[in-house]
Amino acid sequence: MESTVQTPAAETPHRCGLVAIVGKPNVGKSTLLNALVGQKISITSRKAQTTRHRITGMRTQGSTQFVFVDTPGFQTVHGNALNKSLNKTVVGAVSDVDLILLVVEAGSFTPADARVLALLGQGIPTLLVANKLDNVHRRGDIAPWLQEMQAKHAFAEFVPMSAKNPKDIERLLGICEKYLPEQDWWYPEDELTDRSEKFLASELVREKLFRLTGDELPYTSTVVIDKFEEEPPQKKGQKRLLRIAATIVVERDGHKAMVIGDKGERIKRIGMETRVELEKLADAKVFLELWVKVRSGWADDEARVRSFGYE
Repeated sequence: MESTVQTPAAETPHRCGLVAIVGKPNVGKSTLLNALVGQKISITSRKAQTTRHRITGMRTQGSTQFVFVDTPGFQTVHGNALNKSLNKTVVGAVSDVDLILLVVEAGSFTPADARVLALLGQGIPTLLVANKLDNVHRRGDIAPWLQEMQAKHAFAEFVPMSAKNPKDIERLLGICEKYLPEQDWWYPEDELTDRSEKFLASELVREKLFRLTGDELPYTSTVVIDKFEEEPPQKKGQKRLLRIAATIVVERDGHKAMVIGDKGERIKRIGMETRVELEKLADAKVFLELWVKVRSGWADDEARVRSFGYE
């Protein structure tokens, strides 16, 4: 009688890959990324153009690691140096990924959406994410719209959803998973972003700046971190301390007054909200100083745009 040796069941192979999230400004890309990653990373604000860098967020779940690339919305109105640099970022971000999520508003396809679609090649599988489904009153309207969309591009799949619905997010992750190659993970399981705390600090200041000034402030305003120092905990049980000094750079004196607000109220609030959120994200005590400087025309000067960190 032959004896059989029980071999242990093979482990599920690891999958890992890059997923680019693209779409016109304000279509809900950053909200979607934050929901996919499960913690706020990409800055979300109502102002077009508030995400300027290739921020990646990670989600490791089961045997799969998703690495998300959040690209700036295509700004097609202005041709200044800042926007040329941003559009290069978008085109660069979609050429070396395993899967593209094109985010549009469910039931809508505008010329701005068409310009984004035109930049996507045919070689990379692309999912059409029809976001903000909760805003569509008659679900029956979606089927003919999806047929029209299929005629525009050979989408791998359609995913009608709402980024605010956790079940939709789980379903989207399940769909994305099968497009990612079998390979080892690139990042430790608990890592969320490959951007530094210094970078997160400048992004948070920018987010609060745009959120608290509404539509009054042009998106050409930027934030420069002048000082970022880390001090270890003084006593056992205390948290480390981050000492940060940041400058908000605006183009006009009128914008400076707007950022400072009545008796300094607005800049105080920008500072306070940034500090509270950064303390949570960095698990540290944060000391933050904010300044406002006027530097006119910076968005049109390529060398200056590079010095502010936009390639």
